[in-house]
Amino acid sequence: MIMPIDPAEPTHSAATSASLLFRLRDWRDTVSWGEFYRLYQKLVLSLARRSGLTQTEAEDVTQDVFKRVAETIHEFESNPSRGSFRGWLMNLTRWRIADKFRERQRTTRLLATPGAYSDSTEAHTATIERVPDPADETAEAVWEDEWRHHVLDAALARLATRTPARHYQAFELCHRQGWPVLRVARELGLAAPTVYVITHRLKKQLKAEVEKLESQLS
Repeated sequence: MIMPIDPAEPTHSAATSASLLFRLRDWRDTVSWGEFYRLYQKLVLSLARRSGLTQTEAEDVTQDVFKRVAETIHEFESNPSRGSFRGWLMNLTRWRIADKFRERQRTTRLLATPGAYSDSTEAHTATIERVPDPADETAEAVWEDEWRHHVLDAALARLATRTPARHYQAFELCHRQGWPVLRVARELGLAAPTVYVITHRLKKQLKAEVEKLESQLS
């Protein structure tokens, strides 16, 4: 018999609403910062890894991005010209990834020819002041792909918190993993028509949740 699925820890709210962004101005609001980190940590880390960084480098990038968000969130909130939070976070992430590759290059050159390379040979501009390269379509495509996965995972986590465990498992096995309905019914001790009904209902709920999150997290 298959053991019940243990979904990822849900967030208190899966929407990066204006109120959450406003609350992030307060460093002492650990609840809001914890919620924000759960929402976006995996997204930033995934983009860094898919860009070619090592796990350690990607974790450094993630920490740098969240540090920068903490330092400049008030600027984003007070400057509508920055566009959506989603786009702003993408640019911060891409800039930090580029910084990490430059850091790797400097280290490689120093190891190859000690003393022959220094930070003075390369202009460094603060992340917040740099303008993203609009021609970098690959990075944007990766970000969009990771974003879709991010939204789906968040929607599934929310769905799991309000669905009976056996019903959610039937949905996971039938809709997500492609098991035949009769096999799912047999494994979970449910009637086949019940599995059909559960799967249909939760598919509709998941679609609605994804649409809601798309509008709220953009």
